[in-house]
Amino acid sequence: MDRGKGIAYCGLACAVCGHNADCAGCRNEGCADKAWCEIFRCCRGKGLSGCWECKEYPCDSDMLKKVRVRAFAAFIRAYGENELLRCLEKNKKAGIVYHHSGKLTGDYDVPQTQEGIIDMLLGKK
Repeated sequence: MDRGKGIAYCGLACAVCGHNADCAGCRNEGCADKAWCEIFRCCRGKGLSGCWECKEYPCDSDMLKKVRVRAFAAFIRAYGENELLRCLEKNKKAGIVYHHSGKLTGDYDVPQTQEGIIDMLLGKK
């Protein structure tokens, strides 16, 4: 885990993403394709660290329609970024995979509900 990469504006965990080893993380200007990301533009424009800080959360952004993204942002809102990173690190050591090799999906995409993903993060499942 590279905590320096942190958390993306949407709530996804750049710190454990293995998709692009050269990426510094979303909030560190690492994402080469950030121009298309409405959440990146919105949070930067509002001066927010992420969606979870917005009074309009959850909005109708396409990214927040994805269960994992919405669950991670809700988790951060409730428990904080450091707790998300702690849970992800603990779960990684327990064998829970953030991204399967060559894919942008992993074990956190299996639960069909936001609550199921939060339970997985908290080790309740």
